[in-house]
Amino acid sequence: MVCRATPADGAVMAAIHATAFPAPDAWSRDVFSQQLTLPGVFGLLHSSGGMVLARVAADEAEILTLAVAPAARRSGIAAALLQQAATIAESLGATAIFLEVAVTNAAARAAYDRAGFRLVGHRRAYYADASDALVLRMALRDGA
Repeated sequence: MVCRATPADGAVMAAIHATAFPAPDAWSRDVFSQQLTLPGVFGLLHSSGGMVLARVAADEAEILTLAVAPAARRSGIAAALLQQAATIAESLGATAIFLEVAVTNAAARAAYDRAGFRLVGHRRAYYADASDALVLRMALRDGA
């Protein structure tokens, strides 16, 4: 169900991303393909229509973007992607994983809360539409 993405999967990742984000915010195939060539960056695809892109630097990981196709939402895809991303990040040396989520995205905030992410910051006017983002963190190891 969940597999590692390669740069060749950029078009698939972009297509899923485009279903989940408005056109100005959707990432292109080239962006995904290029990101997947960078050190510490990895992507995951879910066979039912989900994707995540993450990176690890030193002992921290960051979810760069996560998307689930609207027709596939509320079926555990985001949870599966987050769990696998956390496992990979920890195997690469990360002790915590961070992400930003729009203050207005209640569904994503609930999914992140269920996954174990906790509020650690607030970025004002973070997104292109000037909406705020919440910074969330999840420990990957006890005591981290």
